[in-house]
Amino acid sequence: MNLTIKQTQVFDLLQDSVTTEIIYGGAAGGGKSIIICLWLVNNCITYPETRWLLGRSKLEALKKSTLNSFFDVCKILQLVNGEHYNYNQQSNIITFTNGSQIILKDLFSYPSDPNFDSLGSIELTGAAVDECNQITDKCWNILKTRIRYKLDEYGLIPKLLGSCNPSKNWVYSEFYKKSNDGTLEPHKRFIQALVTDNPYISQHYIKSLQQNPDEATRQRLLFGNWQYDNDPSALLSYDQIIDLFSNKHVNPDPTKKALTCDIATDGADKFIICAWEGYVVQQFNVIAKSNGKEVIDAIESMANQFGIQKSRIVYDADGVGNFVGGFLQGAKAFKNGSRALNDENYKNLKTQCIYKFCERASSGGYYIKDQRYKQDIIVELEQLKRCNQDNDTGKLEVVSKDVIKSIIGHSPDFSDSLIMREYLELKQPFFFV
Repeated sequence: MNLTIKQTQVFDLLQDSVTTEIIYGGAAGGGKSIIICLWLVNNCITYPETRWLLGRSKLEALKKSTLNSFFDVCKILQLVNGEHYNYNQQSNIITFTNGSQIILKDLFSYPSDPNFDSLGSIELTGAAVDECNQITDKCWNILKTRIRYKLDEYGLIPKLLGSCNPSKNWVYSEFYKKSNDGTLEPHKRFIQALVTDNPYISQHYIKSLQQNPDEATRQRLLFGNWQYDNDPSALLSYDQIIDLFSNKHVNPDPTKKALTCDIATDGADKFIICAWEGYVVQQFNVIAKSNGKEVIDAIESMANQFGIQKSRIVYDADGVGNFVGGFLQGAKAFKNGSRALNDENYKNLKTQCIYKFCERASSGGYYIKDQRYKQDIIVELEQLKRCNQDNDTGKLEVVSKDVIKSIIGHSPDFSDSLIMREYLELKQPFFFV
């Protein structure tokens, strides 16, 4: 079977002794599903009685799309169902005559199985996930732990391959972004896919993408552009988010200094302090792990550094942050789920501040001067989206923090810190310009 240059590059990585996680992502029509199926078929034939997984978020989509790529590969290789392998539609298992198997698996994050216990009893030799951007990073990481079956017998190392179109989630932050800035871990690789990589692609397909009226769709599927997105539910467009880092017309106001703090102690979340002068972010202080005393010391140190009064400090008072008030008398406690202020029509205070932040940001009212964490901030702000617009209460709502965490793979600590800046304006409306 003739492979394109990109497909050959991916296939070589799948044979090396270093790489364990590979994402082949980008434009549609680049032959991503084909290389996944070819790899699995080749392994099944080469290593008798091994067990492999072919997954996708929903089994129905896998059967309607990815499975057809599998049949295409078998046809090219002259492998016949019922002679060289057997596809059981009831068990969703493909069994080869040498005893090797490919398990077709639904990998959606169901509320009834938040920890993916359905994967717990499966031991695999390797796995591939088509449209891996549609599964959670938790599923991806759990799937890695299941790859251990007959590895030593054949001298193999665990391999997990994913394919996808551009999407702003954990694939973007953990593979695409890190690959671009040179921080991708040595055992991981990201390969960019373009529609032009596939010499067999129909020109009619390319033309249909070129004629698509939606610019975001063209950028993603035709050009494989990971930096472009246009979600109608998003409170900020990608361009408006990018503008936050170049809005130099927003001048620092030393009379309106502030400190906003998204607090985390020992755990997965980051503790983030944001120092403001007016609507300009002068500096972030990001602390990976901290105990209670370190939280207080860090806040006081930064407040002293920038000359910020206690009354201009806002801290997340939910969860681990509820202890801060006893040590920072006069600082303002931000309770995410409390009632929206000024009798405004929002589900809660956090929703109100998210909307207010996005309104000001969309009109060029913020400038993030400290740009060390630009990509992380972009990923998080893109997840600020309206939801449940047809709810019975009529109150404005946004996508929950838990949903955002499942999409991007971590807590949105930067955006949580940024949106708290609006709390001071709600508490002191005479500060509005």
